[in-house]
Amino acid sequence: MLNILKSIIFGIVEGITEWLPISSTGHLYLFQAFMPLSGPKAFVSMYMVVIQLGAIMAVVVLYWKRLWPLRRIRTTKDSVGQIGWDHNILKMWLKVIIATIPAAVIGGPLDNFFEAHFYNPKSIAVMLILFGILFIIVENQNASRRARVYSIDDLTYRDIIIIGLFQLIAAMFPGTSRSGATIIGALMIGVSRTTAAEFTFFLAIPAMFGGSLLKLRHFHHFTGSQAAVLAVGMIVAFAVSVAAIKFLMNYIKTHDFKPFGWYRIVLGIVVLAVGMLAH
Repeated sequence: MLNILKSIIFGIVEGITEWLPISSTGHLYLFQAFMPLSGPKAFVSMYMVVIQLGAIMAVVVLYWKRLWPLRRIRTTKDSVGQIGWDHNILKMWLKVIIATIPAAVIGGPLDNFFEAHFYNPKSIAVMLILFGILFIIVENQNASRRARVYSIDDLTYRDIIIIGLFQLIAAMFPGTSRSGATIIGALMIGVSRTTAAEFTFFLAIPAMFGGSLLKLRHFHHFTGSQAAVLAVGMIVAFAVSVAAIKFLMNYIKTHDFKPFGWYRIVLGIVVLAVGMLAH
């Protein structure tokens, strides 16, 4: 029962931090360090990744019409219409796939290495601070210039490769934030905040599904209690993610990302201080 209660808290944390650029993996591993889920190490490692499936389903539900490429196309001869492909959505998915390649090709095979060497409070704190500073610098620079890209349709293939490389950084170093890294990468090359956030949401779909499948491939034997703990975390993450995504998209219409940068810096300092006191 205690693990179920912890999973509810983890689901809330995942739902909020997956979409706000403050590092969901970083927060989850910090919570695990100070309020650990009980169970085998293999289960906890799998849980930390697969709980993200609940969060990603919120994107699928909220943006379904912009993600599903099959459409009923009406013609003058056919009032009912026929099912056909929406080529704009197919082009969007091509961009998502290309941007995913760096993390899939480089980050995927080295996942265990990075988890063993960098998934610890000190590394997380350092990346929280570094990318917090970067957010503030980038937003200060953008304050005096107009964005170049206001739609995913207008992203060039050079743009999406750069964004994909920033996602690779997040795949390697917890505390970076996958959404934070890709948003920063997009802002640096002149993409508007709204477009950067939306492309980050869509980019998360193959990244999270792929990461979850990799983890599940190595974890075959669920107990009933483990399955319940994971299911609760995913359901809570889904519900909270819906609210978090709506909040973020409304927030960035009139605000920049600097408050998230300051939050990351403060949190990183607190984590470093707690770690020093613990020793």
